[in-house]
Amino acid sequence: MRIELSLVLTVTLALAGTARAQSEDPLSAIDWLSESVREDIQVPRGHDGAVVQSAAPPAVSVTPLDTPRLDSVGLLPGSTTGLPADLWGDTGAVEIARLIRATPSETLPAVQDLFYMLLLAELDPPEKGAADDGVILLARLDKLLEMGALEQARALLERTDPAQPALFRRWFDISLLTGHEDRACRAMRATPDLAPTFPARIFCLARGNDWNAAALSLETGRALNHITEYQDALLARFLHPELAEDQPPLPAPSRPSPLVFRLLEAIGEPLPTNSLPVAFAQADLRHNGGWKARIDAAERLARRGAISPNQLLGIYTEALPAASGGVWDRVAAVQKLDVALISGDTDAVQRALPAAWSEMRAAGLVVPLSRLYGPRLARLALGGTAKSMAFRAGLLSDDYEAIASTHGPLSRDETLLRMIATGQPGPDPMRQPLPAAVQQAFADATLGENMRYRLEHREIGEAILMALQLIADGAEGDPTDVTEGLVLLRQVGLEDAARRIALQLLILGRDT
Repeated sequence: MRIELSLVLTVTLALAGTARAQSEDPLSAIDWLSESVREDIQVPRGHDGAVVQSAAPPAVSVTPLDTPRLDSVGLLPGSTTGLPADLWGDTGAVEIARLIRATPSETLPAVQDLFYMLLLAELDPPEKGAADDGVILLARLDKLLEMGALEQARALLERTDPAQPALFRRWFDISLLTGHEDRACRAMRATPDLAPTFPARIFCLARGNDWNAAALSLETGRALNHITEYQDALLARFLHPELAEDQPPLPAPSRPSPLVFRLLEAIGEPLPTNSLPVAFAQADLRHNGGWKARIDAAERLARRGAISPNQLLGIYTEALPAASGGVWDRVAAVQKLDVALISGDTDAVQRALPAAWSEMRAAGLVVPLSRLYGPRLARLALGGTAKSMAFRAGLLSDDYEAIASTHGPLSRDETLLRMIATGQPGPDPMRQPLPAAVQQAFADATLGENMRYRLEHREIGEAILMALQLIADGAEGDPTDVTEGLVLLRQVGLEDAARRIALQLLILGRDT
């Protein structure tokens, strides 16, 4: 069954449900999340001075059979993904979570698309490790945060009950970075036990205009040594702006949490996001920043598949570039191509396409460009270099198979691309290692013993995650890993994903 991976990128559901919370501290890779994810910090319950228990994730308890499982939560039903509900099969929950965290996030867009689908799919929890329910959900959420896909992570969270400590922390951080902190703060004020840290509690009290309670909480935090010297100085300036009038700016932290990031912004000392994890780039998409910052942020997020090509285009076309060089040349080139296509002027497209293709390819954004314009370019009677680029853009779009079937190849490379797009290896063996490895995957290659074992033992989901790692590693190292990964995807019914990945390996991996 053909799987429409592009649906993943537009999912922004906001549904409510119920579930139970759990789990271990999972954050080895995303240490910019709220401090309470890593540290056992107690926070005040409220004005009565009572103190809640540790903010660390609670101990796992046995879940009744009729209680919804956290690891079953998803946004994409099987009717959309084509994945079997029992994809995880006999693989243990902890092993699945480990593989999710180990899967590279900086890789081919088609690999990212398939990975997003796995992260957002509705699947039955694994039979092994039922007591570890929620381990997979937290790994999925943290991977989405690592990739900058905050809207997808928020939608997934809101299918659960965010009023659970381990889940609320992530919802709170997402809210801070996307400008929805008032909603999270209202939930925290209504249920003070949810406050992940003293600074979070103080911030939300202030956001609710309870300045006296915020100041009192700051004093309490100091007395209990639950606020660092830096947090103390930052919160003092936030609560009493006059204190900073004659003081130099605070030093920029190397690994700010989303709360520290927003507090610095609130006191007029915003941090640039280009050196921070990509999730922070979501904050620059808000309209309270400059156009250049929005463009830079959108490009970073588009490379991770965290925003759609249309969202990138919308930001590119907000205004006319007022300068030249760097990003402005890229924006100008895309705008010229967009205008030429809208006007239907084939000659103008012929002139504009090479510059847009070159600029976007150099920036690692040729796939979003192709998804935007590939089908329209394929319908034009272009010639020379523009025709070759238009063909490749079409193969990088969702209509790759239809475009390939109507294209008369102009070279041996184009013949191979056309054949791979239709699921065939091509008539002539290629000599270069990577094209040969891709070609072999669509010929007579068989799975290695390791992958065969996993398929025979109902470990399909584990095998798919391993295949994504093989493809990512093989593209940079041993091409035989690419063959193994692609063959696995084809054997488990992910033919569409295998073809898209193969085409991107061939088109993006070389100067074709």
